[in-house]
Amino acid sequence: MIWFLRIAFSVVLLAMLWVTTWASSFQALWELPRELATHPWFVATLFDAYFGFLTFYCWVAYKETSLWARILWLIGILLLGNIAMAGYMLWKLCKLPSRASMEDLLLRR
Repeated sequence: MIWFLRIAFSVVLLAMLWVTTWASSFQALWELPRELATHPWFVATLFDAYFGFLTFYCWVAYKETSLWARILWLIGILLLGNIAMAGYMLWKLCKLPSRASMEDLLLRR
């Protein structure tokens, strides 16, 4: 299972880096048209994404014992979203042996 998760989160990280680079080559994020930025579905999607980021961060805050690590990961997740989340998962997964259990990944030890 650990190998599968390493591959899955590598794909997520690479895909997010690619799509972010691709989108940035067309238009900077801060140059979004007002019609898009105020569209109800755009706002709903942002709420959905950020609540997902905060939900994931609850687990990160549980796993990390250092206040500084908790603060830095919160900032990273809020600024980079799934890029930071995939990076965190890969960091934790690469520290585990291939035969580790899901408990080893999910629980603080």
